[in-house]
Amino acid sequence: MTIHGLLSIIAGLLLAPLLQGIVNRTKAVFAGRRGAPLLQQYRDIARLLRKGAVFSGTTTWIFRLAPSITLACALVALVVLAPAPVEQGWGFAGDALLLAYALGLARFLTVAAALDTGSSFEGMGASREVLYSALAEPALLVGIAVLARVSGGTSLASILQGAGVTGWVSAGTALALVGVSFFVVLLAENSRVPFDDPNTHLELTMVHEVMVLDSSGPDFALVTYGASLKLWVFSVLFASLAVSPLGLSGFALLGALTAAVLFTGVIVGTVESTMARSSLARAPLLLAGACALSILAFILASRFLS
Repeated sequence: MTIHGLLSIIAGLLLAPLLQGIVNRTKAVFAGRRGAPLLQQYRDIARLLRKGAVFSGTTTWIFRLAPSITLACALVALVVLAPAPVEQGWGFAGDALLLAYALGLARFLTVAAALDTGSSFEGMGASREVLYSALAEPALLVGIAVLARVSGGTSLASILQGAGVTGWVSAGTALALVGVSFFVVLLAENSRVPFDDPNTHLELTMVHEVMVLDSSGPDFALVTYGASLKLWVFSVLFASLAVSPLGLSGFALLGALTAAVLFTGVIVGTVESTMARSSLARAPLLLAGACALSILAFILASRFLS
């Protein structure tokens, strides 16, 4: 691994909580408030690590083990994806499936831990989480298939690096549609508006937050940091497509990609400040639309490149 790939992983590990702070600060600016400090999530994680954990008597080893394995899955996803846009020859053929499976296993364990509590509220949140993910995964995988079709690559590195200036010239419309689809998937997979409201305090309307209500202390710190890493991973996927037309390489590409990831937090905060949360009945339609965009992009890419 070169210094570029190593720095991309370190940037993800260190800056992931900052991305959440940028989202919150953007929302505060739109609301005319000063808002929490950008580094607030670092302080929250440090404070939680100093506390003790409290476990419900109804939970089993599944609830205790889930936060650690979920964080490990997020770390695997980061290591697989983060160096791919900047590291030549990184990864292996089909590593996109490893990325999807790592994120899927993390989601499965979060849902299993929520069900393990025996709470009806956490069960409802788990049900909605599974529903959204079942609709988001096809959009993600078809979108990656479009990038593979455009670039002709089989690994994430060749796919993301191959969709450069030449790819945008030959299939720019298809790549733009994939970018929109990836952003919708980012919002759904990270429980953001319009699919979920991370700031809501109504248990009946929560999705992700209600699933982790019983987590506390160091376990909740792992959950919080894992969620930040997940947001960073999906932001890297979206940002790598956005910076690919610039034709950069080396440290210039690494800097542009990191800046684009952080700016993704501004976009997410802007979306959450300018639109309301969608109803539970309409949210699946948005994900179905994202999947339709990915399929349309695949058809266009096949047509343009035939």
